[in-house]
Amino acid sequence: MSYFTFLIRFLVIPILLLLSIYIWERRRTASRFMNEKMVWIGIIGHIVLALLYTTPWDNYLVATGVWYYNPALVTGILLGYVPLEEYMFFVLETLLVGLWWWFLAGRTRAEGSFESSRKLRFLSSAILSVVWLASVIVLLGNWKPGTYLSITLAWALPPIVLQLAFGADILWHERRLVVMTILPLTLYLSFTDSLAIRATTWAIHPAQSTGLFIHGLPMEEGIFFLLTITLVTFGMTLLLSPQSRQQLRWKI
Repeated sequence: MSYFTFLIRFLVIPILLLLSIYIWERRRTASRFMNEKMVWIGIIGHIVLALLYTTPWDNYLVATGVWYYNPALVTGILLGYVPLEEYMFFVLETLLVGLWWWFLAGRTRAEGSFESSRKLRFLSSAILSVVWLASVIVLLGNWKPGTYLSITLAWALPPIVLQLAFGADILWHERRLVVMTILPLTLYLSFTDSLAIRATTWAIHPAQSTGLFIHGLPMEEGIFFLLTITLVTFGMTLLLSPQSRQQLRWKI
């Protein structure tokens, strides 16, 4: 299976389906979040951030052989060390998460009344900060089987810590939407990733991963999808939630 075939089958088709639903329902589905113009600004903004933030990390992984692609199954167009299709994956995954979030935003309700909680914001961000610090120690300690996992955690956790520090209480208030966005997409993209690995579209270096598998999928790949989907889900929720604007005024 070529990388382009993977993108079309597992990302482009679901995106087109969600866009069709959006066009069909755009005037029928009410949402407690901001208007559709702001939603699109949020999605496009996250795509730009995904490209800027992920490009150096992904190039490092390929340059150091943590993961590698089958040269016979890509176009051969490289930007840095990474094939063009990988950059397209960043864009399409972010668009898929954003559209799925939007689809659910008009179909879910928040849990009870919102209560601001500094304690929740502090504790959740502090716990993840400890996990981040541990990942950095493992990375600097040069434990080879932990390379992929520690690089991924060290890269992805800082922005999630910031999101929690600002709005863990908002995310808890919107936990139904957050969970329903993150969980199905993590399972779906992890499954499709396992298919690509089996088809030799790309591979993970066994010496630089823990060797732990979940139904044939390297654990690190599942964690990657969990973290990236979480980043976009948290970002969309915090950007568009009315409680965020209120909380921002309190902080100012």
